Amino acid sequence: MATWKSYMFLDSASYLLEQLSFFHDHALLILMMITCIVTYTMMSLTLNNYNHRFMLEGHNIETIWTIMPALTLIFIAFPSLKLIYLIDEIRNPLVTIKTIGHQWYWTYEYTDFKNLEFDSYLINNNQLFNFRLLEVDNRTILPYLSHIRILTSSSDVIHSWTVPSTGVKVDASPGRLNQLSFNLNRTGIFFGQCSEICGANHSFMPISIESISPQNFIKWVENF
Repeated sequence: MATWKSYMFLDSASYLLEQLSFFHDHALLILMMITCIVTYTMMSLTLNNYNHRFMLEGHNIETIWTIMPALTLIFIAFPSLKLIYLIDEIRNPLVTIKTIGHQWYWTYEYTDFKNLEFDSYLINNNQLFNFRLLEVDNRTILPYLSHIRILTSSSDVIHSWTVPSTGVKVDASPGRLNQLSFNLNRTGIFFGQCSEICGANHSFMPISIESISPQNFIKWVENF
């Protein structure tokens, strides 16, 4: 869960966020290298004696400053394309959940099971032992180490189903069905909130995911 003065990603709860974190570090390293090179070049131009101020052309330097940016973009583009295809890949999901955004709560439907549907509302802040504006009355129960597909839609305005710990964010648009997939790599409780400004009570429709083992998930479905 995010806390005050958190400047980095949350601890990864999915393999998707792990790959996103690796790409972030990879791109940041390239950015730091470019910054150092540009800073060194500008300092050199400032401190030198301008011995080449009458030079009109230089094929070598022109070749270098044409090829180097192209290589830099290639080193960024290939990992980025890999992540794009990884995010869109949906292959034989074990559990499919349909989440519908309302003003201002979420409805969850486990489409693989009959009569498994519930609403998720924000819990009153006066209750003890809960996280303010994050805890809900009905958590979304999911099995870890399982391929999960989320189908999102909305009944009124545009919402956004977002859980930062899993690296997942998808818009819930009225009249449209969007989908995404992810895997949870550990047990725990992970919080998120609607990331679209959907009205006056936009801040009061949180998302709470509880990741449990597949065996306990089967028991929960049977006892629902």
